Amino acid sequence: MKELSFKVLIRFGAYFVVFLALLLFAVLVFKSSATFKSFGIGFIFDSVWDVNKGHFGGGAAIYATLLSTALAMIFALPVALGVGVFLTHILAKRFRAFFSICIELLAAIPSIIYGMWGFLYFVPLVGSIFGGSGVGLLASAGVLAIMILPLIACVSKDAINAVPKSVVESAYALGATRAQVLCQVVLPRAKTGILAGAILALARALGETMAVVFLMGGVLKVQPSLVEPASSIALTIALQFGEAMTNRAHESALFALALILFVISALCSSGVRYVFK
Repeated sequence: MKELSFKVLIRFGAYFVVFLALLLFAVLVFKSSATFKSFGIGFIFDSVWDVNKGHFGGGAAIYATLLSTALAMIFALPVALGVGVFLTHILAKRFRAFFSICIELLAAIPSIIYGMWGFLYFVPLVGSIFGGSGVGLLASAGVLAIMILPLIACVSKDAINAVPKSVVESAYALGATRAQVLCQVVLPRAKTGILAGAILALARALGETMAVVFLMGGVLKVQPSLVEPASSIALTIALQFGEAMTNRAHESALFALALILFVISALCSSGVRYVFK
């Protein structure tokens, strides 16, 4: 009887999660239907967002979201991979536990703290080097990279540690150097876990709001420069959703952006599932 109750409970939990995801998707589709009826697929590519004229295009927000996330991944991935290798194969064993805890603590820091720190210290640094106020895609990408770096490093560390020690020791016994062991033995065997960590970090960076609210500027425009104010999908929704409640067209446009972000995040999650196959 207890075993049957446990199975029923587990199945209910699994089905309920699927139901919630489908329900959320259905609500987003329903709420955004007016926008896609008015603007069609061109909403994704149109970069003009004018609330007063009732013209909405998500291109600028989508562009800022994808570009800032891509830059963050480019900045963070090599460093995080290096940290994972350092913690597992280079750092002395007596220090590994301490540094591992520090990396895990960095991964647990709320994103708003990264945003506040970035606004106070990183934005002025970007402004002093590249000119302007420093607010924009470059500052956002830099802080996002710092924020997701510990996550990738933690997953990479665990993936590298999962490589059998017998395989590593056999490579050393055959005369391989440390660089050869890492590049030709360890990393190829750990690549599935490393890619999974990268995709999880990508999904977090795509939907980040509180970190970029201080850093991006909130200007819905495709900027030719990385140091000009811009606005991502999540930031646009956060800044405009309150005032959009009295304007159905505006509200529908924000739900359309949310639907696009949902689809992008779902594709990232599907990528993680594919990597683990």
